[in-house]
Amino acid sequence: MATAQSDVLKPDFEAKRKHFLFTDEHEALRESIRNFAIKELAPHAEEWEETTFPDSVFRRMGELGFLGLDKPEEYGGQGGDYYSALVLAEEIGHANSGGLAMGIAVQTDMAMPPILAFGTEEQKRQWAQPAIRGEKILCLGITEPDAGSDVAGIKTRAVKDGGEYVINGSKTYITNGHRADVIVLVTKTGAGGTGSGYDGFTLFLVPMDAPGVIREQKLKKLGMHASDTALLAFQDVRVPESAVLGQVGRGFYHIMWELQGERLIGAAGCVAGAQRVFDRTLQYAKERKAFGREIGKFQVIRHKFAEMATKIETARQMVYMTAWRHQNGEYPVREISMAKLYASRISVEVADECIQIHGGAGYMREYGVERAWRDLRLNRIGAGTDEIMLEVIGRSYGL
Repeated sequence: MATAQSDVLKPDFEAKRKHFLFTDEHEALRESIRNFAIKELAPHAEEWEETTFPDSVFRRMGELGFLGLDKPEEYGGQGGDYYSALVLAEEIGHANSGGLAMGIAVQTDMAMPPILAFGTEEQKRQWAQPAIRGEKILCLGITEPDAGSDVAGIKTRAVKDGGEYVINGSKTYITNGHRADVIVLVTKTGAGGTGSGYDGFTLFLVPMDAPGVIREQKLKKLGMHASDTALLAFQDVRVPESAVLGQVGRGFYHIMWELQGERLIGAAGCVAGAQRVFDRTLQYAKERKAFGREIGKFQVIRHKFAEMATKIETARQMVYMTAWRHQNGEYPVREISMAKLYASRISVEVADECIQIHGGAGYMREYGVERAWRDLRLNRIGAGTDEIMLEVIGRSYGL
């Protein structure tokens, strides 16, 4: 029997449907953050590459409620679900500034969660509440000059002295380190300041204006120039017992919990970053002509886009599915590690391929493609290197 023409299904490649994770409220939030990033942040992106973005961005985002989307309402947050945090991670990239996105992520998804999860009521009121308003800026101190992936090698020590702790040591690669009001600091504790395996670490909330806290150097980086990155020293810094965050001796476990959320948010940002540089390059390929036609019409270029699009979509679905499990109460460390590993890798691959498609123009700063690569490249190192992610995944299978 002949099929009526109207019954023939045809693919609509331009159709846009929201993912099942996201409600209409999420999509409205997405539009709001995107408009804010495009109108208020993106126009300053080039300037902030030279000067770093100003503290006023935190205050403005606090006013708009963007720093507490998934944080409890009792502390000034919006009380939203984890997906709202994903929306922020995806849309803040429209500021065209990887450094800005990183600085905000440190505030919302790296330093703030352990305060809300393990802090006392007083600590939450003192630090988390004003941080959600953008009035206080947070940073996280894990990495040291001699301890990066090897967290167990941390040497910064906190020694009990009466009702206080005395802290000595150093931290490096600390985003927001030059502007922060407080640092969530990972230290070794115990007799003589030495730790005993993974049970010998303690977190502290150390005010950055405390005597002995020295912001030694603003570090120069390959990418993410809009964020400040600090080398910090702690010389006989005295803090009261009330500065302990969580349980004494359990800091390693507290910070490992924090890293999971950081990695998943980072993976979402990688996917969004890859998508943006893909879209920009696709437009270029439709306009740029060589040998008498648009370069996108050549099979070699067309296949490059097909490969990139497939990798981006694979990473996106991996991130979304893992986020669904996280939102529903699971602790999917293996899948988070997989998502972080894959998304960070493909984002760099995509950015590199986009430079190639642009040719010589891609190497020039004016097109912004080289900056996308420089900004995205950090994701294969920060919050757990590719090698550490592979180790976590491998060990999860009992190997």
